[in-house]
Amino acid sequence: MEAEGAAVWQGAVLGGILFWLLSASYLNVTRKLRSFFQPWVSRHVELKPLLSFRSSYGFGFLDALFSLLSCVVSVPFYTAFLPLLFWSGHGKLARQMTLLMAFCDYIGNCIKDVVSAPRPASPPVKRVTATKDEEDNALEHGLPSSHTLNTVCLSGYLLHYVLIHTQIQGAYATYLGVSLVCVLVFLIGLGRIYLGMHSVVDVLAGLLIGLVVLAFWLMVDEYVDSFVISGQNVTSFWAALSFLLLFAYPTPELPTPSFEFHTAFNGVALGIVTGVQQTYHQFHHGNVPRLFSSELTIPVFVGRMLLGIPTILIVKFCSKALAKWTIPVVANTLGIPIKSTSYIPTLNGSVTGKKSDKLKQGYMQKLLSQHKAFDVDTGIRFIQYAGLAWSVVDLVPSLFSYMSL
Repeated sequence: MEAEGAAVWQGAVLGGILFWLLSASYLNVTRKLRSFFQPWVSRHVELKPLLSFRSSYGFGFLDALFSLLSCVVSVPFYTAFLPLLFWSGHGKLARQMTLLMAFCDYIGNCIKDVVSAPRPASPPVKRVTATKDEEDNALEHGLPSSHTLNTVCLSGYLLHYVLIHTQIQGAYATYLGVSLVCVLVFLIGLGRIYLGMHSVVDVLAGLLIGLVVLAFWLMVDEYVDSFVISGQNVTSFWAALSFLLLFAYPTPELPTPSFEFHTAFNGVALGIVTGVQQTYHQFHHGNVPRLFSSELTIPVFVGRMLLGIPTILIVKFCSKALAKWTIPVVANTLGIPIKSTSYIPTLNGSVTGKKSDKLKQGYMQKLLSQHKAFDVDTGIRFIQYAGLAWSVVDLVPSLFSYMSL
């Protein structure tokens, strides 16, 4: 009975997403929303370009400070930090932070590409991009500020978790924690404006959307976690959900890397959910040793990092290589036209598939051939990050167990 009930609500969720996807495409919802929001946002970006708080020469200390803060709350930082959180014994916090990050990334980037609002023009604003990641971020649309949105959600959820699940409690701890989170959010928002990456309206939108997302997540986090560790049809449902979310994404006005970021974290979420669901009772239950305990000392944790980090990088490389070989083969077998933007040079700018095969196409091939070509880079990126995330919570902990780490 319980399995039947799970199948019903899972089918309803997937069916609802599919219905929305088809309806939004048919009704051209993205273009209509963009025509409503984009002019207003663009006017506010253009009217206040000098609110970057920078002179034409800039200030070296503030440049370094705000660039450092932007790196600390960037996607690459969280990508490096979350595996260490898993391996330190804080499995529940790590999986919640990972899924929340994927959710924030999807919501924020969808809104970015729906509105397709510009960032502050440079010049006159002098934009500071100290890292390759910042250069990639500058290619995205402006509203909302992803750094602000992610900081609100992740720092807010971390504070909530600490106050609920640890011995750090009381009015003073709550006041201090909330104050620190508010200061961090303020500095991140101010930094995005100062660096010329966002306008005030972008930051305010990131703040408001972040608060809404955080409030929603705090209502559903326990249900999500319970489903991941002990639900019915977890892997099959999440795989179908991840597949649909690759299509349930708006087409931006101009090409941006936002969809690439979404694809990567969509794969990460699938890998984490699949791995945790399979190995929860072995490596991720509530009684696993935690860092600074007698069972998990600092030298042992360092050993885990020295073994774990190279392993997940090798898995990422192998997953990418496997995907680059299998996806084109499967697509050509099904008669699906494909291209590659960057991963497969031989498919760069080309479309596979022979015109003479069109008479032999079945319904699936005809349906898929309505698109000019599918970019296999999406599937390759999705698989390599899913493989990386799976290794973080399944393969690497197995190696830890084997090596007595």
